[in-house]
Amino acid sequence: ITAHRIARSSWFQGERQFALWLQSRASELCGVDIHPCATISAAVMCDHATGIVIGETAVVGYGVTMLHNVTLGATGKEKGDRHPKIGQYVLLGANVSILGNISIGSGAKIGAGSVVLR
Repeated sequence: ITAHRIARSSWFQGERQFALWLQSRASELCGVDIHPCATISAAVMCDHATGIVIGETAVVGYGVTMLHNVTLGATGKEKGDRHPKIGQYVLLGANVSILGNISIGSGAKIGAGSVVLR
């Protein structure tokens, strides 16, 4: 998360090459791939963070808990704002995939192995 916050700050200061390099290094070292443009609020916990992927236009709300292998991605059919919006205090279980520009309400619990498309 710290590497993402530095990469995000760098991205919006015009240092896109550095932001992408830092994101790539964090992905290589930690197994976590978070695009520098993704919005991640405070108090987010990545428990056993290996395999987490968060796309460019995704938003992760305050107090979200993510277990390993969570994907917040696009379907490949959309342009522009194409990644999920996760509300506050949401629990995303292991191996959850949430795809597309959809909203997950605050307090939701998504069970392990779920694929959410709508």
